[in-house]
Amino acid sequence: MIKLPSLGDEVSVWMDAPPAEVWDLVSDVTRIGEFSPETFEAKWTRGSTGPEVGAYFAGHVKRNGVGPTYWSPCRVTACEPEKVFEFSVGTDAVTVNNWGYRLEPRDGGTLVTEYFRMEPSLFTRVYWTLLGALRGRTNRKGMRTTLERMKAVVEK
Repeated sequence: MIKLPSLGDEVSVWMDAPPAEVWDLVSDVTRIGEFSPETFEAKWTRGSTGPEVGAYFAGHVKRNGVGPTYWSPCRVTACEPEKVFEFSVGTDAVTVNNWGYRLEPRDGGTLVTEYFRMEPSLFTRVYWTLLGALRGRTNRKGMRTTLERMKAVVEK
């Protein structure tokens, strides 16, 4: 039996802040440029004005922090204040991947987990089989950077 590689990963960082403070950062997509090494700005679109399931936004991405630069359409798929914020990346017809944050109260602060998972289409399976190790390493590094930058803000 051939074991297919996992189509996602996650990184967790403990923050000395309550879930409500962390939630304000992870669910405000307009602030992502302060934290992410790849997505340098984002804006709500299609009449959306804040985090709720079904809200749309676009992220302005500089792939691998160097380019190319493009806008990625996104839609909020899970939004439980102080618990989970997740969004899909792609069009209304095709989701390429999903990103999210899980918040867990722990030890007087919050364990924050950022994660991604690719949709299990033929295209993403081939892509991940060929480039998954490299892209996975880049994503883990980017998630850690994002979370550490958020941590610096909430722990001021």
